[in-house]
Amino acid sequence: MPSLVVPPGWPAAVRPPDAPRWELTAEAWLLDLSPPEFRTYPTLRRHVVVLARFALLHVEAMQAACHRGLSEARAELRDLAPPDVVDEAVETWLREDARLSAVRREVGLVEDALRGTRYRARL
Repeated sequence: MPSLVVPPGWPAAVRPPDAPRWELTAEAWLLDLSPPEFRTYPTLRRHVVVLARFALLHVEAMQAACHRGLSEARAELRDLAPPDVVDEAVETWLREDARLSAVRREVGLVEDALRGTRYRARL
């Protein structure tokens, strides 16, 4: 029996590929990351690999919005808030960017596994 291996960055809420019912844990996790409307689309509910692609694009769009917010923060907020609040807003954007980068990696790994990629332990 092959060992169940996941790479660094694999989401804790998703069982390893080929574990019993792992696709169901992947589906639940992907739906939790996605907009609520995704639950109402039958195609996304029937085809988890399609759901993974939708979720990946959604996370990438959030990353793009985060990058825009970060690039515009100082100019857009300088007349609206004191400098220390603007600095806090920039820090918030940076934390969100880091979080989204990790989520992007997780979703990408799950999508790859749903497409058939399997991982091996390295010595």
